[in-house]
Amino acid sequence: MSGRLDLRRGVVVSAEPLVVDVGGQHRPAWADTALLGEMRAGDEVVVNVAAVELGLGSGGFDVVHVNLTRGLGGAERGGEHVMKLNYSSLQHPVDPVEGVPVREMSAMRAKVAPEWDRREVPVLVLPLHGHLAPAAWAAAQAAPGLKLGYVQTGGGALPGSFSRDVANLRERDLLCGHIAAAPAYGGEHDALSTVGALDAAAKLGWDAVLVGPGPGIIGSNTEFGHGGMVALDSAHAALSLGMPTWISPRMSSADPRERHVGLSHHSYTVLELLLAPVDVACPSDFPDAAAELENAREERHHLHLAHVDLDAYAASGLPTTTMGRALADDPLFFAAPLAAGHLLATQL
Repeated sequence: MSGRLDLRRGVVVSAEPLVVDVGGQHRPAWADTALLGEMRAGDEVVVNVAAVELGLGSGGFDVVHVNLTRGLGGAERGGEHVMKLNYSSLQHPVDPVEGVPVREMSAMRAKVAPEWDRREVPVLVLPLHGHLAPAAWAAAQAAPGLKLGYVQTGGGALPGSFSRDVANLRERDLLCGHIAAAPAYGGEHDALSTVGALDAAAKLGWDAVLVGPGPGIIGSNTEFGHGGMVALDSAHAALSLGMPTWISPRMSSADPRERHVGLSHHSYTVLELLLAPVDVACPSDFPDAAAELENAREERHHLHLAHVDLDAYAASGLPTTTMGRALADDPLFFAAPLAAGHLLATQL
């Protein structure tokens, strides 16, 4: 049986950074202000403390569930009539980016077909959120002016506003847009499915798409019970639409967990279970990694090699750590998405 929500009352001590007094302890917290509204010092709130109580490293903070002082008034409603997080206490209406009733779809496709073809929009499937920034940076270096967008899926954090990387990449024009595909929510656009998000990306005029989970990938130390499996669903969604489909493999030269050293079991399993061939990126600077991917592709998938410039990325000002390891400690982790982003852009 699933555990109950672990909710506690608290009082906001400071809004920036958000700190909540829970039972006399000042604890770091996060609030999705797009859903809950602003937080001010003195506000009485209810927080979910499960992550802290379980000792989770990457999620080691409380999450505000509701603001009892100023969050009960609701918001003005537009024409939205479709729910995300439906039948949960956080259900809220969205205007889905798919946005076209089925009865109008045939006429719409006939009208816009001369202007776009999603089969010309390649998709790079990311295994975890740490690949987003290096892949986007490498793509921009290879093809300046590329309209590259991000589709956020399940498998990690669900709120679209939670990622600092997305905000940074948007500010630097390294991403042209952000669609949150259910169960993720709160992007610049919301989609009800990954297939719908990818189709919408082509209609929005994106040249290429990065698709993957938000930060804080979930896992259970089992073969299939982890957020990395969402890459399988994302790849199949892209393949079903006829979009060129690339895989950025999760690799590491220094992860303390054996299952993630070299080619992670996350990516190995996805390559094994895919129902159709895909293109797999690999940094040519790491021959052992290339040999491992060559074996893992099972003569079905297409392996592509690219040189990467780790020093240039290190100087970019974008994230250079993963789970406490710096780029210098684990260069392969960053080299894989750098190769993938470069290849995605140069194959257009």
